[in-house]
Amino acid sequence: MSATTDDRPRRTAVEGPAGWAREQLGALKELLGKPLTTYYLVIGCSGLLLALGLMMVLSASSIESMQKTGSPYSWFIKQSLSAAVGVVVMWVCARLPHKFFRWAGYPLMALSIIALVMVLFIGSAELGAQRWIYLPGGLTIQPSEPAKLGLALWGADLLARRARQGRIEWRHMLIPLMPGTAILAVMVMLGRDLGTTLVLFMIFLALLWVVGAPIRLFGGILALAVLAAVIMIRVEPYRMARVNSMLNPWADAQGAGYQAVQGQIAMGSGGWFGLGLGSSRAKWNWLPHGESDFIFAILGEELGLMGTLVVVALFGLLGYAGLRVATRVNDPFVRLAAAAVVAWIAGQAIVNMGAVLGVLPITGIPLPLVSYGGSALLPTLAALGMLLSFAKREPGAREALAARGPGPAVRALSWLGLGGMTRRGARR
Repeated sequence: MSATTDDRPRRTAVEGPAGWAREQLGALKELLGKPLTTYYLVIGCSGLLLALGLMMVLSASSIESMQKTGSPYSWFIKQSLSAAVGVVVMWVCARLPHKFFRWAGYPLMALSIIALVMVLFIGSAELGAQRWIYLPGGLTIQPSEPAKLGLALWGADLLARRARQGRIEWRHMLIPLMPGTAILAVMVMLGRDLGTTLVLFMIFLALLWVVGAPIRLFGGILALAVLAAVIMIRVEPYRMARVNSMLNPWADAQGAGYQAVQGQIAMGSGGWFGLGLGSSRAKWNWLPHGESDFIFAILGEELGLMGTLVVVALFGLLGYAGLRVATRVNDPFVRLAAAAVVAWIAGQAIVNMGAVLGVLPITGIPLPLVSYGGSALLPTLAALGMLLSFAKREPGAREALAARGPGPAVRALSWLGLGGMTRRGARR
């Protein structure tokens, strides 16, 4: 009796943590099994990153904006307007059928090529790259940004059509996908934009991976890509300087390694919890392009290691949501397009953060949803809206959305006395 009595607390103590862990794993499994998990992950992560980005743009750009325009809010207002338009675009894309995106890839791809050609003739060159077309009224267009979305949609539909015809041979995987990607890459490289070329290559590889390209094909493509990258770096002195500054930025801390050094100083001075929102010292003309390419450094300085880990976690969850769509929906186009968008957004985030941390060369590409720039923000939000549209095709998602009841927009209209009109429109 005494032995049994003595053993019972011991078993309870041993089984208690294990039982709690099993219970938490069961709850997590139940949560991930819900049909609207992807839908809410995309909305939540996108909204949090966008809100955080607006706050950081206001903080990081205030000093330079004050010096150049006389107002610390000028660049923040522009970014806010771009975000407002982008949210509307995201909302519209979330309600479009997937057939629209299959069709949209072709004209978007053609328009991107035309715009990239125009950049070479009428575009403006800054910081060694010719990427922008300046329009009246202070508007700026960077055609390489919508080209990423165009390649993802066009390539996904191209391979999906081949997949429906049966087993795809490796030649069918590459033609005309590889020539189309090469045209975009060459146009971008003629504008001396190696970072965007790298992102296009990521999209291309993601499409091949999902469609089931053999490993030896990947090996050959990667070998050619590495050879081309080495040649492009060697022929451009400023690219070679960026590689050297990545390997040892402190060797030329006042020259080629200046931006990398200042970014690392900003990141390191943030500590665990940062100096506080708006308290950055690097933004006082120490860190070049702190509102765009190096906004992650300002974020680390003001919000600390905890803030940067939150951003990394949000991008990780966003990537998980995209891959979840790709695995839970049977349509080949949806699977390919979702994987391509994940490779684009998550890959670009990794390249940007890696450059700030000093583990990758500085490429000049923005941090998605966070950095300043409407040309990059709008296509990204459109792609996330497309993911929301795809998430509605998951098993049980439409039924769950219908059972959820009217959304906030419909409820707002009902408060204004327009609820009957809304219900009649819904019945139609």
